[in-house]
Amino acid sequence: MKEAAHLVRIAALFGAALIIFLLIRQRVMPATFGQYGHFRGSALEEIRARPIAFAGRPTCEMCHDDQLKVLKASKHANIGCEACHGPQAKHAEDTGVAKPILPDTRMLCARCHEANSAKPAKFPQVLSKDHSGGDACNGCHQPHSPKIG
Repeated sequence: MKEAAHLVRIAALFGAALIIFLLIRQRVMPATFGQYGHFRGSALEEIRARPIAFAGRPTCEMCHDDQLKVLKASKHANIGCEACHGPQAKHAEDTGVAKPILPDTRMLCARCHEANSAKPAKFPQVLSKDHSGGDACNGCHQPHSPKIG
């Protein structure tokens, strides 16, 4: 029995650690955790209380329908305005207060089109430094309709 004493001590320490862990977990875990899977039910109210930052394509279309017609006819048709121009709820409320971001196309276009072997072979990819010589993409491509020209 003397040889097994260290096993009993380890089991007792493990049991004590488990009990302490469960007590701490009970104190720090929100009551609504797990209400919707692995989420806090109360998080929905917190999210609803945040100010709206994104306007959405229909809001942009109210004033920029000419740009959206071009965009809808292009390969970028499924990309929302705010993916490139940033959140625009403030701009939609008052165009004098906030202006859309005019992105640096070298960085913006590379987010999707920089060569990456994990992308499908048919997806248009380039090595930015070799393709443009450091020039901005919109020097040759119109971002809303990204054909050459």
